[in-house]
Amino acid sequence: MTWDITGMAAVANIGASPRKIFTALCAGQESRTPLRVFDPDMYRAAYAYEIDDRPEIGGDIPRRATRWLTTVVRQAVADAGLDEDLSQIPVLVGTTMREQRSLELWWRENADVVLEDLHFGTTLKKAFGASTTYTFANACSATLYALGMATDMIELGMADTVVVAGTDAATESGFGTLDRVQNDIPDALRPFDTTHKGMLMGEGAVAVVVQRAGTGNGPVHARVLGVGMNCDARHATAPDPDGITRAIQDAYHRAGVRAEDIDLVMLHGSGTPRNDVTESSVLSRIFHGAGPGPLMTAIKAMTGHTLGGSGLLSLVMAVLAMKERRVPPVLGLTDPIPEATGLGLVQGAPAAGDLTVAQIDAFGFGGINAVAIVEATR
Repeated sequence: MTWDITGMAAVANIGASPRKIFTALCAGQESRTPLRVFDPDMYRAAYAYEIDDRPEIGGDIPRRATRWLTTVVRQAVADAGLDEDLSQIPVLVGTTMREQRSLELWWRENADVVLEDLHFGTTLKKAFGASTTYTFANACSATLYALGMATDMIELGMADTVVVAGTDAATESGFGTLDRVQNDIPDALRPFDTTHKGMLMGEGAVAVVVQRAGTGNGPVHARVLGVGMNCDARHATAPDPDGITRAIQDAYHRAGVRAEDIDLVMLHGSGTPRNDVTESSVLSRIFHGAGPGPLMTAIKAMTGHTLGGSGLLSLVMAVLAMKERRVPPVLGLTDPIPEATGLGLVQGAPAAGDLTVAQIDAFGFGGINAVAIVEATR
């Protein structure tokens, strides 16, 4: 069984639509900025990948994550040719921090925060009449988990159409925790390069409309072939190669594909040494003997780590890469780590290719792994 992606929308630090984000990725322009929202004197890290939509430098406003969520859901639904009445359409939201930043502003600055509005479902009901909403806090894999749940709901006959979305705004508690626990402090997120030192936070939201194959009214952007997921719970922060391998193999089994069928891999690529070494080593084994192997890229080098929405944002960029037949480069990748030797990492400039099947990786703390396989439609 396959599922059609009929609507897409996204906002990130480098653009307010999927097309603008993809164009910026292909241009490879540096997108990190000096830390604005938090006092940089309090932290070792001095940069982030923030969306510049605050009223003034150093200021902040509550419920930014909810505002972005509302925007991308509205745009994705319109892109799918649907009206905004979601009373009969489930909405699944993946996130890491939810509206934690709003609580921080309430606690520290006495911001006006209504508790019920901290739930995404409250706004989705007000804006779209959505009566069935679920929020998944599955760390960095949240939106691919939500995508897998959406395909299950459709397959089980619970719905013909599901909206899958993700959103996260940078929080001071999250930023501060990373600043404290990372051994080295990066001045940029540089996945798979020998200079990588760790991750930096990004911000954004993303949404797709998923429908039972052949039931939509408009064009189909791509098809979901399968989503594999697991929680190996091997370690609180360090990725486990066996757990990741099982997630990839599960995705292949569900999608009915083999390693040699994959043309593009959207890497998790968080820029931490542990992730980059583990992900590279696993993929080297997966694609060993599978022909020339797929092209690979990691968009967090320009968007930062957009947390819960990062997996779905990579998926949307994979869809555009297959449409355009070109893959954005990994920004700043000049000296790949030894474990990545032989992998088709795109460096320097976009790479052209006949791209039909893409693999999207998302690996979260606690061994929460998810891998999606999508197919181009032409």
